[in-house]
Amino acid sequence: MISQLFVLSQRGDNIVFRDYRGEVQKGSAEIFFRKVKFWKEDGQEEAPPVFNVDGVNYFHVKVVGLLFVATTRVNIAPSLVLELLQRIARVIKDYLGILNEDSLRKNFVLVYELLDEVIDFGYVQTTSTEMLKSYVFNEPIVVDAARLQSLGPAAIFMQGPKRMPGTAVTKSVVATEPGGRRREEIFVDIIEKISITFSSSGYILTSEIDGTIQMKSYLTGNPEIRLAFNDDLSIGRGGGSGYDYRSSSGSGAVILDDCNFHQSVRLDSFDMDKTLSLIPPDGEFTVMNYRLTQEFKPPFRINPLIEEAGALKAEVIIKVRADFSSSITANTIMVMMPLPKYTTRASFELEPGALGQTTDFKEANKRLEWGLKKIVGGSEHTLRAKLTFSPESHGNITKESGPVSMTFTIPMYNASKLQVKYLQIAKKSGTYNPYRWVRYVTQANSYVARI
Repeated sequence: MISQLFVLSQRGDNIVFRDYRGEVQKGSAEIFFRKVKFWKEDGQEEAPPVFNVDGVNYFHVKVVGLLFVATTRVNIAPSLVLELLQRIARVIKDYLGILNEDSLRKNFVLVYELLDEVIDFGYVQTTSTEMLKSYVFNEPIVVDAARLQSLGPAAIFMQGPKRMPGTAVTKSVVATEPGGRRREEIFVDIIEKISITFSSSGYILTSEIDGTIQMKSYLTGNPEIRLAFNDDLSIGRGGGSGYDYRSSSGSGAVILDDCNFHQSVRLDSFDMDKTLSLIPPDGEFTVMNYRLTQEFKPPFRINPLIEEAGALKAEVIIKVRADFSSSITANTIMVMMPLPKYTTRASFELEPGALGQTTDFKEANKRLEWGLKKIVGGSEHTLRAKLTFSPESHGNITKESGPVSMTFTIPMYNASKLQVKYLQIAKKSGTYNPYRWVRYVTQANSYVARI
């Protein structure tokens, strides 16, 4: 049971506000934003997703720069409220097509209608886009998606000649095309977040992939579809069959440790031909979550080195190599390295001809940051940093530095080698002529190299 739900912009502007029970004082949105913006507790730089102020529990998630917040005075499961906020954001995105500040302001009537159907007096009724279509009657006002910054994660698929148009999945699932028609489309995204820890000598200590298969359907009539995966896919390490033969790509069988499926998925023929059958609901939903700890080739190699260069000086060298095909480009790369607390200054030297790279020394938390706009597969980049320390006593510089961490996004690349062989509509009909897209993206969940 929640008392209030509101959505704030990055500046703290109150875009949407709904008070369901009148139990929390007015001004809670301002109290929340001030607390989050100037968070200084527990030695953390950012506020946790759940915290308490004067007896009020605040829950929040950040979605494409917007803060979705719920408040309550009662003791409620945090995971329930955080999942609810994520689902509300997804439902609004399904209806508006694009989720950003502009689309919310232009469609505030529709958004309030959605919130009133999703939550009644603080209790959740439904978060199903398909069910809400029976109760919500306002039409969305289409927002121009020409600018990339308004697309959020969709923009990562817009690089390269074979990438899908960026506006393909920024449409409302309830809006119609000019002339009253609906364009029959369905999209499948395989999103993998990888966690790797390298030793100081470059060996892999731990590796894991958390994957999600997301689908967004614009198909009318809810036809049954089939989604086929690699023939050598297996779930669980107990079967043993995954180790008995190699895949056609020569990279070995894909062995998932565990997975779970959407309630609409049927697994009748999965063991036989690795095919899922489902009737997709309208809008965006998760078909499957999976986890993989089988050894895989990391997309990047990080080689950090730190050497003392005098009594109060040291030099840091960080090399990053992209171990994937030159036809693939990673973007939004950020390399970070904590420095000793007695570091007073850092000067940087980039390789000759470096473009789209930024460097910074965060003096408040003693951290080196190196940003790269993009990295082409097969390339290597180097950063040199000269550190100056205060004259106060200090210990082992190497032990007090690092580890080096890295964040990135790689469109059209998946580390697990899980592939969608085909997507098939089972029902034969002249009205179905869908555009079917399968997109892959790999992101860093925890990518760390020890020094």
